[in-house]
Amino acid sequence: MDKDAPAKANWPVFRSLANLRPSDLPADFIAGLTLAAIAIPEQMATARLGGFSPQIGFFAFIAGSLGFALLGNNRFLSCGADSTITPIFAGGLALMAVSGSPDYQALAVALALLVGVILVAGSLFRLGWTANLLSTPVTVGFLAGIAVHILVSQMPGVLGLPAPHGPMLDRIAELAQHLGEANVFTVGIGFGVLAAVAISETVNAKIPGALIGLVAATSAVVWAGLEAKGVGVVGTISGTLPAPSFPDISPESWVKLLPLALLIAIVVMVQTAATTRSFPSDPGQPADVDRDFLGAGAGSLLAGLFGAFPVNASPPRTGIVSETGGRSQLSGLIAASIVLALLIFGASLLRHVPNAALGGVLLFVALRIIRFRQIVTIYRQSIGEFLLIVATAAAIIVLPIEQGVAVGIALSLLHGIWSTTRARLIQFDHKPDTTIWWPSNPNMPGERKPGVAVVGLQAPLSFLNASNFRADVLELIKTSAPKPWLLVLEASGILAIDFTAAQTLLDLIEECHADGVTVAMARLESTRAQNAFARFGLYEVLPKDRIFFSVDEAVRKFTEKARSPEATK
Repeated sequence: MDKDAPAKANWPVFRSLANLRPSDLPADFIAGLTLAAIAIPEQMATARLGGFSPQIGFFAFIAGSLGFALLGNNRFLSCGADSTITPIFAGGLALMAVSGSPDYQALAVALALLVGVILVAGSLFRLGWTANLLSTPVTVGFLAGIAVHILVSQMPGVLGLPAPHGPMLDRIAELAQHLGEANVFTVGIGFGVLAAVAISETVNAKIPGALIGLVAATSAVVWAGLEAKGVGVVGTISGTLPAPSFPDISPESWVKLLPLALLIAIVVMVQTAATTRSFPSDPGQPADVDRDFLGAGAGSLLAGLFGAFPVNASPPRTGIVSETGGRSQLSGLIAASIVLALLIFGASLLRHVPNAALGGVLLFVALRIIRFRQIVTIYRQSIGEFLLIVATAAAIIVLPIEQGVAVGIALSLLHGIWSTTRARLIQFDHKPDTTIWWPSNPNMPGERKPGVAVVGLQAPLSFLNASNFRADVLELIKTSAPKPWLLVLEASGILAIDFTAAQTLLDLIEECHADGVTVAMARLESTRAQNAFARFGLYEVLPKDRIFFSVDEAVRKFTEKARSPEATK
């Protein structure tokens, strides 16, 4: 595939079809059939999770598949209704309109359009770096919190109980109080489908356990007359396709939706980037995350135009396409065509699908997105980051969900800032009989030369850590015996220098010179740091003849000068 990459890059649309060969069609057809079998029950369930009728989930899948195939890059990625973002925007929309009402639907459509515009803008301005806003512990906590929301929202349907209202903790308490009133038939259907999906996933992820469970549950409802025994069903599904339209909402509503749209767009960017990096369609080339943002944005725009809600990349469905041998986005288009055909010609077949069966599918989804092994690993290796998981999950569970997600993003950023501020000065030792200077390590003993201090910082030098860096250097000079006459700053870890740090570094160099300490710098490798040196006037106090390619070169030069009778400082 690599040799065809330039041809592929020249395709403005349907990039993944650029190198498609007739021999690839059977594999794409099989992958498309498998994807449709997985997507049909999942899209129905996800629509129900958001307070929409099942056909809206089908519209979202068709729009997401077409939009991504049209403008995306990854050959495997499946885009459609997603259980990660649905609870977030459903919670936000519920604060503005009654769930399931026409106003609620219009707001969801407007939200899809806004999210699409933001994603397209993110692609055009190459904002792929925003995918790194959530650290791994925060992402794990975020998913765990979302999973709790899904579980609590679906348990009433699985138990055959009225849906409780109010804050999350109150809803959990109310469900616990009425467990004895559960309908045994809905419980059997819900947990039976959950078991079918879980067993199928364990045996082989390609087995459409959700579809098998849905068919079995629907058959049981029809043959045993379970509707008369309190088992709720989906009911009539309209097979009418919507015409492209624009939501009729007030300008104030658009403004109110914007913060939620930004939040959803960030989550979509994070998940899209993670998906396309996990399932690269061209392993020899870097993932084109920005182009995939464009595909996801096109999917949301189409979803909004056809009356659906925002869409997102799906790691499980993408994995199915990859594992079943899909060759291009044709597999997604085939799956979308199957869903469309079901909607047009077979909508009546879905009216007896029990709500508890869809709840069982979502229970499995919720349990799958909790990364139990990763939580245990982080707990064993870093208690502090484990607490970050707990804090993020707790915020999403206790607070309104969109506020909880915002708190999670803030915690991720604060964690990054805190990690940067923790960077402290490190000393370097000389490895005997070599020209290598290495960070001090008891497991790799080295030597220090009298009167020479070699130090570094393994982080960008910024306003967050510059003050500590200066204090650590001055403390080292003050407490070392003998006092250093040469200070070499090993700068390979300093990738950037901001204005505050530059001023601090200027003051530090002048203080060292005033104290009789010669300052040199080695391995200033980062072009950003080099540009900062020129821009902030650092070369005026540390001329280029005091900046070296290696620590050994700097030490040798100044040691020889110090031994020379003509040596001057």
